[in-house]
Amino acid sequence: MKGLRVAAMQVNLHDAKTHLSRYVAQALEGEEVVIAKAGRPLVRLVPVAAAPEPRRGGFLEGGAVLGADLKADLAAAIDGLFG
Repeated sequence: MKGLRVAAMQVNLHDAKTHLSRYVAQALEGEEVVIAKAGRPLVRLVPVAAAPEPRRGGFLEGGAVLGADLKADLAAAIDGLFG
């Protein structure tokens, strides 16, 4: 059940090395797995969030036309700034 928080399962480092794939699968299913050494928690296995879809450029291609000659339109302002 997604959304329900279950108490973390703590496993020792040696056991985690031996059964890593099992613990990764459990973490992917939403179970919290904490790896400890000498009873002291070290790390928590959590799933990586899905990467956002890369942005796609060009969706307005051909939809807008810029009819400005910036050099001519801004010539007076440029001359005023630089003399």
